[in-house]
Amino acid sequence: MGENALATFAGGCFWCMEQPFEQLSAVKSVRAGYAGGEEKDPNYGQVSSGSTSHVEAVQIEYDPNGISYQDLLAVFWQQIDPTDGGGQFADRGFQYTTVIFVHDEQQRELAEASWQDLTASGRFSLPIATRIVAYSSFYPAEEYHQDYYRKNPGHYKNYRRGSGREATLQRIWAQSEIPANKKPSKEELLKKLSPLQYRVTQHGVTELPFDNSYWDHWEEGIYVDVVSGESLFSSTDKFESKTGWPSFRRPIDPAHITENKDDSHRMTRTELRSRQANSHLGHVFDDGPAPEDLRYCINSAALRFVPKDGLEREGYGQYRSLFSAD
Repeated sequence: MGENALATFAGGCFWCMEQPFEQLSAVKSVRAGYAGGEEKDPNYGQVSSGSTSHVEAVQIEYDPNGISYQDLLAVFWQQIDPTDGGGQFADRGFQYTTVIFVHDEQQRELAEASWQDLTASGRFSLPIATRIVAYSSFYPAEEYHQDYYRKNPGHYKNYRRGSGREATLQRIWAQSEIPANKKPSKEELLKKLSPLQYRVTQHGVTELPFDNSYWDHWEEGIYVDVVSGESLFSSTDKFESKTGWPSFRRPIDPAHITENKDDSHRMTRTELRSRQANSHLGHVFDDGPAPEDLRYCINSAALRFVPKDGLEREGYGQYRSLFSAD
């Protein structure tokens, strides 16, 4: 067993940077804090006001035998707009700029190679503004900031949406088997989908409990939208809810799902739809396991399962790090 390693990234508001890394199996801990500045023991008021030389950041302790630094970099890039040099989303100022703090020469080489690959990809018309600098300091933020998405899920979700983070990340990073905003025609869907898949995704029908493909399915992998292929849920977040439908604690990325008020059947519920294909998925309830207390109750007919060993082959290689190494 080797020693754990550290990675330190600044990606704007640190509330939104913890969850993507904490769900990775080989990550041991993620701490929100203040990095890169000269002032000792800064507090939130000082840093958020822009009166220090620190930026909001997260520090990740991880097992390099279970996940590579390159994998962490891939996750980091997909949480930010790397072309924004003035902050991130609604949060403006130096304190919210994006930085990769490298802890050694190997991390620097890998970070620079990743930076160059992103530049050469042609994905962005503007230059990459994320800085790569030598790690110098990190001060953990106040305890109420740690795991904010768990402690205050309602406010966290509203902040992600209201700040523009969700919409922007979806626009610049979402990948699927169909182009964004180009949904197949009815005729194409009828050919592609089974009758039940069509009724569920297009007309909001609910399939029978305990009589569907994934309610008792526990293989490692991810679940994607059966229409578009957009990534939705991971087996690492699946749990037995005893309802007869697949249930998850959280989506892979909240930006891939929309929530809508549903007043049908003389009830008021929160409906879930996939963002790109607008497929009806199911509903979310507040009776799930702690600490999120959420249950994403999903129709199997809205999903397609991609096993862990097939992620790279099907173009979902970025999610391989969700699972322990074989």
